[in-house]
Amino acid sequence: MNFNNILLEEQGDIAVITINRPKKLNALNKETIMELHRAFREASENESVKVIIVTGAGEKAFVAGADISEFADFSVEQGTNLAANGHKELFDFVENLKTPVIAAVNGFALGGGLELAMACHFRVASDNAKMGLPEVSLGVIPGYGGTQRLPQLIGKGRAMELIMTAGMIDAQTAHNYGLVNHVTKQEELLAFCVKIATRIAQNSGVAISSAIRAVNANFKDGVNGFDIEIEEFGKCFGTQDFAEGTSAFLEKRKADFPGK
Repeated sequence: MNFNNILLEEQGDIAVITINRPKKLNALNKETIMELHRAFREASENESVKVIIVTGAGEKAFVAGADISEFADFSVEQGTNLAANGHKELFDFVENLKTPVIAAVNGFALGGGLELAMACHFRVASDNAKMGLPEVSLGVIPGYGGTQRLPQLIGKGRAMELIMTAGMIDAQTAHNYGLVNHVTKQEELLAFCVKIATRIAQNSGVAISSAIRAVNANFKDGVNGFDIEIEEFGKCFGTQDFAEGTSAFLEKRKADFPGK
């Protein structure tokens, strides 16, 4: 599949999606969002891909935000549709993928960029990363999940302050807040993420998909996460991965999961 604004590369059982608009600091325009949707869908539907890593091209930015020029003159209805379509096509789509997604945050992750990183299942940042939601400085609020996912990750008070001040935090502060899991040197970022992805890929992809659904259920209104956990736990007993995993454990050998 050909793309204008992103790169999709497979490294064994790991897919790396790179947002490739360095001259625009990898800003998210409509075309890029749709290409990301296609790339994530393609990678997740590929049975050989066990983990997806998403990052930005160059050393300056993961994603420096949305492309403001595309919506500066939007009406209320158009703005509402912009947010709704973004959730559907990318941000909620990534969060609910069956394949684990790691955000490799290199440089600026602002506005829609931070919202994309937060939609991923977890985040690793380079030591030069800067993160923030500056939307209120433009007279708008975060519209791609920022007001929801940021409080879930760092707490209501810190999220309120970061959103209201339109400020940025550095990688170490983000780590202290729990927004990112690890901080590495920029030149080591992708290799570090690949190392984690390799460990993930050794486990049951079926079980990991079930775990993603169960964890996400805890953050959905009107859904009892414990009920989803029980349901997904039970489903695991009917999988080939469970049969292989338990057999390997009892036979004291390394499991070779079929992914079914």
